[in-house]
Amino acid sequence: MEIAVIGRGLIGSAAARHLARSGHAVILIGPDEPGTMAAHQGVFASHYDEGRITRSLDPDPFWSRVSRASIARYVEIEAASGIGFYTERGVVMAGPEGSDAMERIGQVAARDGIACDRLDDAGLAARFADFRFAPGTMGWHEPQHAGHISPRRLVAAQSRAAERSGARIIKARVLALEERGDGVTIRHEDGETRAARVLVAAGGYTNTLLPEALPLTVMARTVAFFEVSAVEAARLATLPPLIYLHAHGDGPYLLPPIRYPDGRFYLKMGGDPVDRPVCSGAEISDWFRSGGSADVAAFLEGEMRARMPGLAIRGVNRAACVTTFTPEDRARIAMVTNRIGVATAGCGRGAKCSDELGRLGAQVILGQGLPDWARAV
Repeated sequence: MEIAVIGRGLIGSAAARHLARSGHAVILIGPDEPGTMAAHQGVFASHYDEGRITRSLDPDPFWSRVSRASIARYVEIEAASGIGFYTERGVVMAGPEGSDAMERIGQVAARDGIACDRLDDAGLAARFADFRFAPGTMGWHEPQHAGHISPRRLVAAQSRAAERSGARIIKARVLALEERGDGVTIRHEDGETRAARVLVAAGGYTNTLLPEALPLTVMARTVAFFEVSAVEAARLATLPPLIYLHAHGDGPYLLPPIRYPDGRFYLKMGGDPVDRPVCSGAEISDWFRSGGSADVAAFLEGEMRARMPGLAIRGVNRAACVTTFTPEDRARIAMVTNRIGVATAGCGRGAKCSDELGRLGAQVILGQGLPDWARAV
């Protein structure tokens, strides 16, 4: 059966690899990363970056499970593609002692046998002297099978592995879908392509391609990058990523120094203080072209300087991205018509676990449905 996957991002490229490895004829369709963001007039994706946190720890058992399944396949994906994307550095999740999020992380870790250490104020200070926390903070330290990935290189690895398994890639933007009784016609910038079934994994742009919109909310996000010297990066060579969860459950995240394509080292921080929905495809594209919010970047700089007061920052810049959510706070992986399915909505956690989300999307488009544990509650 010939299956088209629309969206050459994290979930789409993963789904294409799984489908191709299963022996299906696969076409993966989507544009390349634009050369210049501000001048680009097409669609965008949030994987144009070098740093995403990966971990098994999560307050939600669903996200913990799909993350563990994906992390277990990182080595396989790197070997199949010849492209490395994973750095094991461990991760710290911290927050107020006794808060619901911190308690649920401990419960999920105990239930699923995730190896981690519980640290109080003194333990955090002793083990991670570069971080500063308010009194009454506790943390979970997951030392292994966690760290950070390059989402850009993960997409490249999945795409190459899919091609090596027989998938065909069309580097073009999809404009419209037309479903008929015998298949789906995909109209794109390079012409038209026919497929028996189509899996749409187009991130924030998913609803622009569907016959009826799904209940997806796309949020504009700003991330800040803090340049440091090679010497400072070497000093922090063992620093793990950090996620801080306030009592209400949200908070900033921080990645250690990573070398970016310009050859420089940056720490990255995200965590918008206010949600800002972007509703249409045009609004999403305008947001990416904007480069993000200067106000949010300034807020994140304050957070970074408070969290790491000893950091020698050379300069600060920012970028725009988006996150896609569902009402149930689970990825939406389902058939929406007889021949069109979706695999979308990482809910701000999707990069690290995108391989398992793609595998589930492949399963659904083949008519196999989701396992009980992956169904929304």
